[in-house]
Amino acid sequence: MELSIPAELRQRYSRDRSGQRWLAALPRLVAEAVERWDLALTLPAGSGPWSGQGALVLPVDSPHGAAVLKVAYPHDEALTEPAALGLWGGHGAVALYASHTDSGTLLLERLDPLRTLAGANMDTAVQVWGGLVRKLSLPAADSPGWAGVPSLAERAEQLSDELPADWEDLGRPCERRLLEAALEVCQTRGAVGRRSSNDVLVHTDLHFGNILYRGGASGEPSGFVAIDPQAMVGEAEFAAAPMLWNRLEDLAPARPEAALRERLARLCGAAGLDTEAARAWSVLREVDNALDYTRAGRRKDAERSVWVATAIAG
Repeated sequence: MELSIPAELRQRYSRDRSGQRWLAALPRLVAEAVERWDLALTLPAGSGPWSGQGALVLPVDSPHGAAVLKVAYPHDEALTEPAALGLWGGHGAVALYASHTDSGTLLLERLDPLRTLAGANMDTAVQVWGGLVRKLSLPAADSPGWAGVPSLAERAEQLSDELPADWEDLGRPCERRLLEAALEVCQTRGAVGRRSSNDVLVHTDLHFGNILYRGGASGEPSGFVAIDPQAMVGEAEFAAAPMLWNRLEDLAPARPEAALRERLARLCGAAGLDTEAARAWSVLREVDNALDYTRAGRRKDAERSVWVATAIAG
């Protein structure tokens, strides 16, 4: 099968051997999925596949109706997607029709890729996001469906060990007070001294662009739903940060720091979250992001993360 791979996806994964192997395997993986699930590719003439940060996405006709075939690059976050989507069962999130773990392929309902919260006014975006967080925050359960979803508390403990050395090794890319604030979050909201009864299923990448409109043709109720969950089990407040580091251009230019804190408060109000817990988790996430960006040589992204962490920390 001939397959045109989007340039941004090819550029991202052609830098190492594992990525190169995945790119080379994509035509085969797509062909196998088409046969496995009785699909027909429906790419318009002259157009290529879609792509996200770590996947190739193709519109298809399926026995379920209009759908999309998603072929994800094999990484830990992608492995949690089928489990999370299965637990949500189409309520607040894109419906999962089928999955194949070995190849990293998913068959999903087709949403409107042109209608996301990225283009919605902020008042609407806040309310929609809050409603989705309430729907998606399923209480954690000791059942097989939850087995593949990693623990946020365990990740916080891991970061407590890693952040100080990384901060030193990378040349201290943020103020010490931000590092200390991040470590305090790990110690107080991580596995030590926390209440596991608060644990829910968390969509950890629930930003404007990962919320698409469902038209209702699939049989599910119409409205905005989430995609690309990168799920974890932990406190619901962990979900707030991606709504803070996106659409910074919408902040009032005369007082952007205060405007960002106000956005956080509005998000928490809409979702029924604890604002202080959301603030603390957001600081930790952006300090961690800043270190990752610094390590990757992405200076502007690191500066943005430091700014967000500083603004939220107050």
